[in-house]
Formats: sequence, C-alpha cells, structure tokens
Amino acid sequence: MHYPRYNTLKRTVTFSLFLFFAVSLSAAESADGKQLLMDSCSNCHQIDMPNKASLTLQEKINRKGPPLYFAGHKYQQAWLENWLQHPRRITPSGGNYWANAVVVTDEGDEIDENKLTAHIAVNQQQAIAITQYLLTLKPFPDLIREGEYTPGKVPRMLAAKDFRKFKGCVACHRDEEGFGGVTGPELYTAMKRLTPEYIASYIRNPTAWEPRSLMPNSHLNDAPIYKLMNYLNIIVEDLP
Repeated sequence: MHYPRYNTLKRTVTFSLFLFFAVSLSAAESADGKQLLMDSCSNCHQIDMPNKASLTLQEKINRKGPPLYFAGHKYQQAWLENWLQHPRRITPSGGNYWANAVVVTDEGDEIDENKLTAHIAVNQQQAIAITQYLLTLKPFPDLIREGEYTPGKVPRMLAAKDFRKFKGCVACHRDEEGFGGVTGPELYTAMKRLTPEYIASYIRNPTAWEPRSLMPNSHLNDAPIYKLMNYLNIIVEDLP
C-alpha cells in the first residue's frame, strides 16, 4: 500500500536534511579555511582590516604579500583555488616592497632572487576551504558597482600605447611576460585573476581599498578605465 502524503513528507524531510548538512559542511569548510589562513598566511598577508588612521607606510612595506581582507571582492574563485595549489609569482618582486627585493644595475632595477621565498602550496581540499573563506571577505560593498563593465573592442596598438605611454602603467606593471615594471603585479593575467568590478574600482581609487597604496590615483573617469580594461581583455587572450 502506498501513502502519497507520507512519501512526499519523507522526500521533503530527506531533502531538508541534505540541505542542512550541505550548508553545515560549507560552513565547516569555511571555518577550516579561516584557521588555515590564519595559521599559514598571516605572517605575510594582512587578513584583518587595518585601522586606516594608524596604519604606517613601514607596516605596509614590511608585508610580503597583498592584503586579503577584501579578497571576496577581488579574486575569481576558479583562479584562486587553482593558484593556491600551484602558486606562481604574480609580482616580480614576490609581493615584497620592491626596494626590498631588487638590486640596482646599470641596466635598471633587477630582481634579486636570493631575497625571495616560494609561496606555500596546499592540497585541493585546503585550497577549496581557504577560497571559500576568502570569498566571504567583502567589507566594501559600496565601492563595487555590480555588472558595471561590459567588454568592448579597442585597437590593440592604440590600447598598448595608452597603457604604456599615455597612462604610464608599464612603469610598474607588465602587460606581457618579461616586459614592464617590477613593482606591481603582472596585468596580462588580470582578467583571469580578478573580478572586473574590483579592477575598475581599484583604478578609480586605490587608497579607498588599500591604505598607503603605492598605486597613484590618476582620477580617471569611467571611459579611460574601461579602455584599459578592454586592453587587459585583449592581452589575456594571448595566454596559453
């Protein structure tokens, strides 16, 4: 004999239990990710939001990695999970303040590899847990305009000249491997690593995100910001 109402109730309870355990597991993984982050990453990265008024330039200079307290706004999930398992250098200076990682030569500043250390790698489960926690860190919703950027076309040659000559981004950043500045993170992978909304907002006002940011505020309006982002879209397509 079948009892339709009983079977429906049973399925509902079963689904609710599954949902409860799924949510609980996600929360547990996030908690584990926070502990992993604090244990392994806090020596090099700023995980808690600093007091903007009291943060000194020296404190920033002493950090070996980028701040993570707004990582949820910043990183793309798939990239972050993969990078934590297979870390590679994003900033030529290894995330250090550039003067702490370079030697001055007749040809210009060169990275002193002896001053750099390799980033730790974690396994897949740990990478997922850490990423889940990092993606919850979204303290600046007012700085983000969700869906603000729509990719557009731009002539590559003119866009490269804008990036390198007119905007001067190449002084600190690289728009191709082995070419450009050593003080900032590479930008030919930016559209894989970072959310478009974060890129636009950070260009718009770096110190709103990161007190004592070394990136200058060029006071750009939306059009030139999106032009730069269109160029980032072009160069990311060159990646293997």
